[in-house]
Amino acid sequence: MSATSEAKRPVPPDIRARKGGVPLVMLTAYTTPVARLVDPHCDIVLVGDSLGMVLHGLPSTLGVTMEMMILHGQAVARGLARAMLVVDMPFGAYEEGPAQAFRNAARLMTETGAAAVKLEGGAHMAPTIAFLSERGVPVMAHVGLTPQAVNTLGGYRVQGRGEDGDRIRRDAVAVAEAGAFAVVLEKVPDALAAEITRAVDIPTIGIGASAACDGQVLVVDDMLGLFTAFRPKFVKRYAELGAEADRAIAAYAAEVRARTFPAPEHVFGEAPGR
Repeated sequence: MSATSEAKRPVPPDIRARKGGVPLVMLTAYTTPVARLVDPHCDIVLVGDSLGMVLHGLPSTLGVTMEMMILHGQAVARGLARAMLVVDMPFGAYEEGPAQAFRNAARLMTETGAAAVKLEGGAHMAPTIAFLSERGVPVMAHVGLTPQAVNTLGGYRVQGRGEDGDRIRRDAVAVAEAGAFAVVLEKVPDALAAEITRAVDIPTIGIGASAACDGQVLVVDDMLGLFTAFRPKFVKRYAELGAEADRAIAAYAAEVRARTFPAPEHVFGEAPGR
């Protein structure tokens, strides 16, 4: 048995205990191969509903279904040995009320093996977060820019500037008091994210927030340069794999048309072993 397989995978109380410590590393994954790549380096792997845009070409996350989240959650679970798995609750799976949220969260956890679910919303979702937490469903909260509310928010705008900062502060405090074990802060001003990080007793995980947060998350296809439809300001490209893939595919196409691929070393002869 490998050292990796023997390693204890973190659970939500372990993540909560990391408050104020070494920053938490979190990335999305949607497939088994990518899960295997990120697993050695991450504390948390998120099957985000961003898969709707990144993998399925949807214009937003609103069209993502429970079936899609379960399918990709199962695929990612097969590739993890070290990191904790969290799966997003899709739009329409929890907003109706705590009972609906529990049914769908329980299904996500049962069918994917996830250790926790993530849901969007602040103070108005606190009763649901409390309901789930009290019934054995660990919840990662998500405040600030909440992509499932893009139509209500009027687009993917920075949230919490000026007086609007009070709303984001209240949201973060409310979800922490309701029992969330961590909270994602998305697309909020640097100073506000740092202030919230000091104010709440659970880890904050920033995306377009602040280096002062207790951890960071990015969409893996963004940071690898695979998703190029748009590039948010908060994304740092650590590689340009999309451009490299384009070069490789172009080279393959050129060799096929020139009949230089397959070459002799890629084909089989009549004699065994050749």
